[in-house]
Amino acid sequence: MGTTWSVRLVPVPGQERDLYQAAIEDELAGLITLFSHWDPTSELSRFNAAEPGFRPVSEEFWTVLNAAMDIADDTNGAVDPTLGALVDLWGFGPPGARPLNSFGNGPTEPFAEEIAAARAISGWSRLRLDRANRSVLQLGGLKLDLSGIAKGHAVDCVSDRLFELGATSHLVEIGGELRGRGVKPDARPWWTELQQAPGSPAPRTLAALFEMAVATSGDWVRNYAVYDRTYSHTIDGRTGAPIDNGVACVTVLADTALQADALATALTVMGPEEGLEFATATHLAAAIVVRRQDGLVETVSPAFAAMLDEGS
Repeated sequence: MGTTWSVRLVPVPGQERDLYQAAIEDELAGLITLFSHWDPTSELSRFNAAEPGFRPVSEEFWTVLNAAMDIADDTNGAVDPTLGALVDLWGFGPPGARPLNSFGNGPTEPFAEEIAAARAISGWSRLRLDRANRSVLQLGGLKLDLSGIAKGHAVDCVSDRLFELGATSHLVEIGGELRGRGVKPDARPWWTELQQAPGSPAPRTLAALFEMAVATSGDWVRNYAVYDRTYSHTIDGRTGAPIDNGVACVTVLADTALQADALATALTVMGPEEGLEFATATHLAAAIVVRRQDGLVETVSPAFAAMLDEGS
């Protein structure tokens, strides 16, 4: 997945570290064969390269895609699993970075015609699912990209695998997204420091991840600059371009890492006002950091504020 993972756990007496290490690596290897758009042999890559028509998919692939589509429906497309062509076009996908401009001091920007062509084969509302046969319609050129949900799903899968092995108390982290279950031997929860945007005015914040997950979406993670403008890796399917709404960072706490991962992306795309309204209406614990002319400003949802009050 192009990132790192770490796990802290309370082992079952008599079970060795190697057992857990092998189980985690096996779980992650299986997920890569399903959802990696960097691996040309993965199920996702094979679907993206397929000819037009309905294509049967595996049960797990179907489950995650359905979850992404449900969240797309709930957020009016702020999470969109069909944006692979746009992700590639803007230089954040498997084809690699965009070519350098004629001055050699930065990448080129896509032409409007290129963006329009990629949008024509994208869009969650165009995706058709045949539930009776567990099949997905490949329109021809449509490219799924589940990066906004697959990493969170992977955290949940590793957590579930450890739970099945009897390690019911653990903290799983993949690329900065975490899920904690149970408590440590001293009866304390798994405390973790919430990720902050560089230069964020927010104080250092620790969260007790007791049966809870956290994900952070930040514009500094993957980006590039063209002249005086910076483009981040989060694409807004409604415009066909990287977000340009001032959001620097969104942190979401939720029951599962899949939910936290997807909803952090959704709020990033929605922007500070719409995102905060959505988080408030859905009782979602979220913190949004926005870049303004006078610096970074953080706002939090009522649910997030209530968690801070409880922990103070």
